[in-house]
Amino acid sequence: MSFLASPWIVVPGVGVSVFAIVYVNADRIVEWLKRQSLGQREYIIQRLDIMFVEVDPKRLTMAMLLMSFGLGFLALLLFWPNVTSGLLFGSLLTFVGWKIPKLMVDLYYAQRASRFVDQLVDGLTLMSNGLRSGLSLTQAMKIVVDNMPNPMAQEFELMLSQNALGVSIEEVMNELAKRIPYPDVQMFVTAVNILKDTGGNISETFDTIAKTVRERIKIEKKIAAVTAQGVMQGIIITATPFVLLIIMALMDPAYIKPLFSQTLGRIILIAMVALQIIGGLMIRKIVKIRV
Repeated sequence: MSFLASPWIVVPGVGVSVFAIVYVNADRIVEWLKRQSLGQREYIIQRLDIMFVEVDPKRLTMAMLLMSFGLGFLALLLFWPNVTSGLLFGSLLTFVGWKIPKLMVDLYYAQRASRFVDQLVDGLTLMSNGLRSGLSLTQAMKIVVDNMPNPMAQEFELMLSQNALGVSIEEVMNELAKRIPYPDVQMFVTAVNILKDTGGNISETFDTIAKTVRERIKIEKKIAAVTAQGVMQGIIITATPFVLLIIMALMDPAYIKPLFSQTLGRIILIAMVALQIIGGLMIRKIVKIRV
């Protein structure tokens, strides 16, 4: 038994096991690494392009590296000479920092798409009035471009430009639905495509869609008002331990030093972070209600 527990047996055994696992799953691991590196950068570039934001890929790559590995290296310097804690928190900050750009872009995209949906009521009303006065669908869309702010003006101007280059209205509308995959936009696109083929009163359909979207927005705002207290409680509960940790570190570093210098302290710290993240996600899931 003592022979089997010898480092000369355990270390090579672990090494061979890890090598075998990596070798068997090499394709999946390579694909995952590609998706998390170049794939994430391409995702951000694609999202920004949808929102009419131009970005230099080289500068974006540099910003992502600084936000991830830069923060990790800074954490290593702050915990020096405690290499173990530095590597632990440096790795954590590197992982979180690499995810932050994607989260920020997704948040900005969600806000932009939400503004588009909010503007859809006024835009459909303008188009309905234009169609009643005898204008064509493209002419009614031009009224939206001239009278509505961004992002609706940007999206409709892009659709008109594509249509002027020979792309059909159906294809233009389908591209809009891909850029903003929200139920209200899907309803608008489906209605236009169906009525273009079958005929019908498009202006009345637009009025109906505008009324439906308006009522849904009212319900969403009521839900947001009712759940605002729960959202704030979740933010405060999740952030309080980290804020207290920073305050105590500034006031008396020796008091919390065992959390970073001892094995039990590191275990407790990791468990605390994991529980706070799990609790924050659960609170977010409870207070987030979809309409």
